[in-house]
Amino acid sequence: MSSPTGPASGLPVRMPRPRQPGRHRRPEPLVAPEGAPALVLAVPGAPSTATRGLAEEVVSIARSELPGLDARIGFVDGDDAEFPTLRSVLAHAAEERTARYEQAVAAGVEVREPDGPVAVVVPLLAGPDSALLRHIRQSVMDSRVAAELTDVLGPHPLLAEALHVRLSEAGLARADRARLFTVATAADGIVLASVGGEEAVQAAGITGMLLAARLAVPVMAAALDQEGSISAVAEQLRSSGSQQLALAPYLIGPEIDPALTAAAAEEAGCSTAEALGAYPAIGKLALAKYTTALGIAPQQPQGAQVR
Repeated sequence: MSSPTGPASGLPVRMPRPRQPGRHRRPEPLVAPEGAPALVLAVPGAPSTATRGLAEEVVSIARSELPGLDARIGFVDGDDAEFPTLRSVLAHAAEERTARYEQAVAAGVEVREPDGPVAVVVPLLAGPDSALLRHIRQSVMDSRVAAELTDVLGPHPLLAEALHVRLSEAGLARADRARLFTVATAADGIVLASVGGEEAVQAAGITGMLLAARLAVPVMAAALDQEGSISAVAEQLRSSGSQQLALAPYLIGPEIDPALTAAAAEEAGCSTAEALGAYPAIGKLALAKYTTALGIAPQQPQGAQVR
């Protein structure tokens, strides 16, 4: 039983661990600077409760990595009722920043007038899609808010890791190369499906090379939004010796109707994995785009092996 001044006599007292001195001292955890711009996740595609849930998971991951982060969600095709538009989210962030400054001045607090971007907008896209990016850029301009728009999340080794995990979850790849256990349905060729035309296919191909190195099977990128592209690439893989193909969506999810992925896989005779979704790497990469834009991140998150 404890007394007002501490534990009862005879009980151990837990003392704080002293900070380790010298160059081996652990670095202080990174926190969001006070007054930092908001991270606004720009979510493409038709809004839905599933899409909102995915986006909320992504920003939750980002917040867990950077305590104090002001993270918000703006829908590129929102309705400002159930699904706030990117434009209105940016305008609201600007209004809140101005209100905080005015309240501080009214209270007699010495504060510097806010400057710099109100928000950093991060597109929820694995690869480039010029049409969607134009739409996002136009929404930012229409908001008349000082905001910085980052690049898309890929290519990146963490996306290759995420693709590997999704394939292994579907029974289409070994989860861990080190243990070398067999998977009867493991694919011997992967079609990496992207959207956004030829530019997106080329960008997906970079991540595809990283995935091929992980799986030790050929990986070729194709465009879901170009008729016949998936089937043509599947035939190329078969002509080079692959017999059991899998389609791996190089997509987070909201940017395309899932029915198109299923139809393309059926047409090409491929099994298919799930889209990347709210895999933890997506939140980490979104945060990396934000912190890099603000100059508060020394480096991008590193890729890791699937265990």
